Amino acid sequence: MATPPSRAGTKGVPRARREEQILAAATEEFGSRGYAAASLPAVAARVGVTKTLLHQYFGAKQDLYLACLTPVGDRLVAVIRAAVAEGAAAPSAAGPSAAASSVAAPPAAAGTPLLVLRAIFTALEGRREAWFLVYETSLPPGSEAARRAAEYRAAVNRLAADGTAGLLAAAGHEDPLDADALNHVWQGLVATLVRWWIKHPDQSPDAMARRCARLFAVAAALAPAAAQGDVPGNLPGGAG
Repeated sequence: MATPPSRAGTKGVPRARREEQILAAATEEFGSRGYAAASLPAVAARVGVTKTLLHQYFGAKQDLYLACLTPVGDRLVAVIRAAVAEGAAAPSAAGPSAAASSVAAPPAAAGTPLLVLRAIFTALEGRREAWFLVYETSLPPGSEAARRAAEYRAAVNRLAADGTAGLLAAAGHEDPLDADALNHVWQGLVATLVRWWIKHPDQSPDAMARRCARLFAVAAALAPAAAQGDVPGNLPGGAG
């Protein structure tokens, strides 16, 4: 029996390897340029194949986008969920080992944000622009790619909402508006940090986790004054 053409690949490259190359190139193209501006000929040129071959392997542009989006979205949701679970299972910061806690294993609820950030950085390493596939705004309305991206965003949003509400509850704060505000702040912070990280390719996931820990420590230094009821203008750098 003749070997099916689907296994032969192109120019001696096995099909599976060629698909990996195309997906890597397409992920970078979609992530850096957005769906609407992304060019299939540019993807083909990155890999050294023809546009026709892209269609043979993955179908239309939306299908190729979906093939890039699915593994990224699945992985992000999985690592965030695992990091939240790990943070919830961590020993209390008040325990005897608290002083020895590190960025790699921050204690209790207070360490969950660092665990989540480190998980995101690690999941995206080597394909950082993939983050934007989940948050792409130029996908055709009603398309399968748009629907799937919305599902991933909703899953991430639910995890963020539950996590931030849990942090407030652990601190004795039950105001739902506080939870909503913190959720918005957290999601904006994550997006900003990922964008900064993409612009600094020399920063490894571990380096970013350590940097975030330092930034969080500085931010925490403002908390005592805020807890005493000081107005924002009296905080360092405030307007008052």
